[in-house]
Amino acid sequence: MAYRSKVALVYLLGFALDLLNMFVASIAYPDIAQQLHASVTELAWITNAYMLGLTLIIPLSVWLAARVGERRLILASLLLFGVGSALVAQAGSTESLIGWRLLQGLGGGLLLPVGQALAYRQFAPAQRAHFTGVVLLVALMVPALSPAAGGLIVQALSWRWIFYLNLPVALLAFGLGLFWLKADQPAGERPTLDARGLLLAAAALSLLLIAVSLVSESANRTLGVLVLLLSLLTLCLYLRDGWHKPGAILDLQLIKNPSLRLAMLIYLCVPGVFTGTHMIAVLYLHGLGFGAAQTGALMLPWAVASGLAIMLGKRSFNRIGPKPLLSAGMLLQCLGIVLLMRIEQPASTPLIIAYALMGLGGSLCSVTAQTLAFVGIAADKMGHSSALWNINRQLGFCLGAALLSSLLGASGGTGFRACFIAAALLTLLPMISVLRFDSTTVLALLRPTPLKEKSP
Repeated sequence: MAYRSKVALVYLLGFALDLLNMFVASIAYPDIAQQLHASVTELAWITNAYMLGLTLIIPLSVWLAARVGERRLILASLLLFGVGSALVAQAGSTESLIGWRLLQGLGGGLLLPVGQALAYRQFAPAQRAHFTGVVLLVALMVPALSPAAGGLIVQALSWRWIFYLNLPVALLAFGLGLFWLKADQPAGERPTLDARGLLLAAAALSLLLIAVSLVSESANRTLGVLVLLLSLLTLCLYLRDGWHKPGAILDLQLIKNPSLRLAMLIYLCVPGVFTGTHMIAVLYLHGLGFGAAQTGALMLPWAVASGLAIMLGKRSFNRIGPKPLLSAGMLLQCLGIVLLMRIEQPASTPLIIAYALMGLGGSLCSVTAQTLAFVGIAADKMGHSSALWNINRQLGFCLGAALLSSLLGASGGTGFRACFIAAALLTLLPMISVLRFDSTTVLALLRPTPLKEKSP
């Protein structure tokens, strides 16, 4: 097996673990609530704590990788994740469970950007679309299959076994990383820690995630808005402090890269908005008389269409470039949301078509955006770009759900049509940026001009 395939496999195992713990925990909520006497708010923080740990540690990952080496950090993060999983499984109270979920998130937050940077560095720009397709197939399969598998585990054993079963996968990834990953090269110069930048970044992200949690609850919406304003103020201070600072905790100058900037905007407005759209759709369809099993089954046409989109995207990116794929993806997801909005009575066929369109469009944008984000990044900047990408990815999933749930709450729980209209418009928001994007540089990287033979 080629070395790049070994690196990719270690990263993909860690990525699958992260996805599993994002999507499967909610299946265990009823049993956790019964055994640990958890309230609805406490149950929400079982997921929020994991997301908080995951997001907070990402800015520190670049500095840690430079200090201790990528191989050591990947192995340490897998161990931390495994220990966190075992402690979550043994938690005797809701408070301890939330605390250990935070620890688990810290392990995942170290693994994702560092493993992703190391893996993408092994592939030439023209090969990154194929690798992105593989990454997104994992991102598709795990959320599609894990809720059903988690339900069987909870029913047959206990909610604790959902977290115990993380251990063999984490140990497998650790063992493969230990034997396969090359030793870290001695660092020529140890970077100093940008402590002020780290504190400002961590404060801005923490406040933003807390605000998202508060805004989605009608009783705490005013407090949530105040916390959101405070987070934006802290973010402005961080940007002012770190924009031109040498050795900043994150290289913010990378945001000037048109490809990375556009890819991050796409991820916020398309996959991020679908997260909120699906949440609103579940409530909307429940009101129309759809059962939980019927609504859950709608993710099957979404998954099939997503798989087709991923295959199409990774095969077409090098040939036609990002603009046609992104434009088509946004239009398809928007069309799916509009069709969903027009369903006013139980009807399976239109719903299947709506979810298939959203899966086709959303995943076409996802595979194209992730390839575009890294296609022109130099090897020495891959760590910083991966950190920025993963922070943006986590925030996209949180913000889309918070925005649409807040809009629904502000309407008294009946403004589904307004939510769907907002989701459709947000999906199309990056269209002008896509149409103005100059693909010349990207296409030049994908189709390098062959060297002409020198005349004798």
